[in-house]
Amino acid sequence: MATLHDIARKAGVSITTVSNVIHNRKSRVSPDMVAKIRAIIKEENYVPSMTARTLARNVSPIIGVINHLAFRQGDEFSADPFSNTFIGSIENSTRDKGYFVMVRTVEDANALEIVQRNWKLAGIILAGLYHDDFFEKVKNLGIPYVLIDSYIDLPDVLNVGLEDQKGGYLATRHLIENGHRVIAFASPTIRKDGVDERRFMGYKQALLEYGIPFDEKLVYGQEFSVEAGMNLGHKLAKMDKITAIFATADILATGIIVGLREKGINVPKDKSIVGFDNNYLCRISHPQLTTIHQDIEEKGTIATKMMLNQLMGREITERKIILPVHLVERESVANIKNI
Repeated sequence: MATLHDIARKAGVSITTVSNVIHNRKSRVSPDMVAKIRAIIKEENYVPSMTARTLARNVSPIIGVINHLAFRQGDEFSADPFSNTFIGSIENSTRDKGYFVMVRTVEDANALEIVQRNWKLAGIILAGLYHDDFFEKVKNLGIPYVLIDSYIDLPDVLNVGLEDQKGGYLATRHLIENGHRVIAFASPTIRKDGVDERRFMGYKQALLEYGIPFDEKLVYGQEFSVEAGMNLGHKLAKMDKITAIFATADILATGIIVGLREKGINVPKDKSIVGFDNNYLCRISHPQLTTIHQDIEEKGTIATKMMLNQLMGREITERKIILPVHLVERESVANIKNI
C-alpha cells in the first residue's frame, strides 16, 4: 500500500506539499502540481491514515451526524427514508474532501461528550435541536457544528431549514379545496419551537383562512414510526366524521394508510391523506401518496458545504438557509365536494 512518502517521492516534492494537497490547502501549491499529486494519489489508490491525521492534528477526519431526539426509536432513525437520503447526501459531499461520516445516536449531553472525547470529531451535523441543555453542550464542544430543521434563533448558529409552516398550510389547503372539512393532524408530540409545531401552525392557518373551526380533538400525537402510524390508522378507521388526515412525515402517513386498510378503510375512497417529505415511500405506497416535497439531498449538500467552509477556514456568507416546499399530487386524496 502506498504511503505519503511514496506519493511525495513520485511527485518529486516534499511530504508537506503532498499533505497540503490532501488537506485542500491548495493556495500553497501550484495548480499544476495539485493536479499532478492528485493523479498520483488516484493511480496509487492512496488513502490517508486516519490514525496519523488524528495524532498530528488532535482531531479526526470524521464528521458526525448525530441523532438525539429519536433515541428511543433508534432503529426507526436508521430505517427512515429521510435520514437515509440525508446521510447519503452528506457522505457523497464529503467523500472526495478527505472526510468520513459517522452516524451516532446519543441519549443526552454526556453521551455526546463521550463520543467527542473518544473520536475527536472534526465537526457535527444535528437535526431538530431545541434551545436547551443539549444544545448548550453542542456549543461548548469547541468544534464546528451545523443544525438542520432547528428553530434556534441565534446570530452565530448555522442552520439549514425548511418552509415548514407553508408546507403544513399547503397540505391542509389541498384537502380543504377537495371538500374536506374534518381533517385530522398527525405528528410526533408537538414541542415548542420545533418543526412539527410550525407544520401545525400551517394546518391551523389553512383552517382559519377557510372558516373551519379548529378542534383539538383532531390532533393526534404519537411516536415517530411506521408501527405508530399503523396503530393510529386503526383508531382513525373508527372515526367516521374524519374524512382526511395531514401527517407531518411520509413514514407516518404510509403507516396510517396500512392501518386503515387493515380495518377495511379505503384510501382515498373513505379517507384522504397527505404526507410530508416526498421520499420513495410515496411512490410505492398503495395508493401513491400525495405529499409536500422537500429537497432532502439539497439539504444535506448545503449542510456539508457549511461544515466544510468552517473546517477549511472559509468565509461564511449565509448562516441561515430556508429551502422551499411544494405540493406533489398523487392518488391519496379524493375530491368529495359533490358527494
